Amino acid sequence: MKTHKDDDNLYERAAETVKNTTNAIAVTGAGISVESGIPDFRSAGGLWARYPPDEYATMDAFFRDPDKVWEMWYELAEELKGVQPNPGHYALAELERLGHIKAVITQNIDALHQHAGSNTVIEYHGNADQIACTACFRHRAMDLSQRALGAPRCECGGVMKPDVVLFGEVIPEYAMKTSDMLARGCDVLIVVGTSAQVYPAASLPYLAKEHGAKIIECNTQPTNFTGVITDIFLEGPAGQTLPKLVALVKEKKE
Repeated sequence: MKTHKDDDNLYERAAETVKNTTNAIAVTGAGISVESGIPDFRSAGGLWARYPPDEYATMDAFFRDPDKVWEMWYELAEELKGVQPNPGHYALAELERLGHIKAVITQNIDALHQHAGSNTVIEYHGNADQIACTACFRHRAMDLSQRALGAPRCECGGVMKPDVVLFGEVIPEYAMKTSDMLARGCDVLIVVGTSAQVYPAASLPYLAKEHGAKIIECNTQPTNFTGVITDIFLEGPAGQTLPKLVALVKEKKE
C-alpha cells in the first residue's frame, strides 16, 4: 500500500533529477488541458462524440464540403476563446525559464503552452489559433466574426482551413524531425497527460529511453509507459503534480 512518504520520495527523486539537468524535454497530451476546461476529443462529451471524425476531420471531408467541416472548427474556436492555461502549463514554462526544459512537444492544438509563457513549443498537430490557405499557404488568425459566411476564403481565392493536422494529412516534417532529435538528445523526458496511444508522438518517450534518458511521468492513472519505461511516476492531475515538482526544484536550487 502506497503511503504519503512514498509519494514524497518520488517527488524528491523527480526534483533532484530535474534540478541536475539543463537538457530535459516535455511531451504533453490532452490530459494537461482538461484542467483548463477542454474535454479530451475522445471522451464521452468530447468533440468526436458530436462531430464524427470521418465527416468533419479528414482532408477528404474538408475538400468535399468545407462549409460543413468549418461548423465544427468554429464551434471549437468558440470553446477555446475563453480558455486559460492552468498551473500545469505555467509549471512547464517555469522549468524552461529556470533552464531545465529545452522544449515542450505537444499533441494539443490549443496553444496554451505558448499562452503560459513556454517559448520553444513543437506542435505535432498544429495550432487552432491560426488558419492557413490550402492554395497559397498564407496564414492568418482565426476570426470568429466570419462564422456566418462559412469556410473562410483567402485573398487569393483559395479556401482556408484550420492550421491543424486533419486525418489524411502528415505530421509536419519540422515537428517530426525536431522532436526526434530532441528525444534522442535529452537526458530527462517528462510525460504529461498523454495516454501513450497516439502515434507517432507516443514513440518519443521510448526513443528517449533507448538513448539513456530518465522518464518522469505525470498522469492521473498508469499508462502503457508506466510499467515499461517510466522511472518515476507522479500520479495526479498535472495542475497539482507539476507545480509541486517545480517548487521542490526551486527549493533545491536555493
